[in-house]
Amino acid sequence: MKRLLAFFIFVGLAYGLGASCTQIEPVQLDVRGYDGIELPAGTFIPVENTQEISTQYCQSGYKVRFLVTNDLFLQDVKVIPESSTIWGYVEDVHDPVIGTNSSFKIRVSRLVLPDEYEIPIKGYVYTQNNNVFGGELTPPAEYIKMPHFQQKFGINGTLQARPGRTRQQGKHTVLTAGEHKMIILTSPVSITHTLTD
Repeated sequence: MKRLLAFFIFVGLAYGLGASCTQIEPVQLDVRGYDGIELPAGTFIPVENTQEISTQYCQSGYKVRFLVTNDLFLQDVKVIPESSTIWGYVEDVHDPVIGTNSSFKIRVSRLVLPDEYEIPIKGYVYTQNNNVFGGELTPPAEYIKMPHFQQKFGINGTLQARPGRTRQQGKHTVLTAGEHKMIILTSPVSITHTLTD
């Protein structure tokens, strides 16, 4: 009996609420005509290093941070404002060996705008050596003296030195704090959030 009474009360309330509700017309809000902007792959972003990065104490996965030094505009829109932060990490670290200095790459993974909005990005800190810092050959460890005879010039001979077979021990590669570098994007980035002044 109690169940039957509860059912009738529920049906009555539902009918009463349904009869008293009025239809609300949908309202279209005015929004700005903004579809977002896509930064193409190969875009350069000027940045400044905020910490020292060295192969002496940085291993693969070491997190690094860069500050954007200039506003980046695309189609008259400021897409990346100055003082934005770009985060990344060190990868592909090689220790120094005899004949070669140490080397590493820096991959960037996210852009943080001044209002703390994060945008995922893919890129590297750019170098002319395929984005690798260091990895140069070391100088020869010894030079071998060799005489060269040049009779036709009236000189009996000269003593010249040529590099020997062995090279010096490699050194650690260091990227100092405050260095200005460029980040190159390796894939397009969709910018759907911009700051307005």
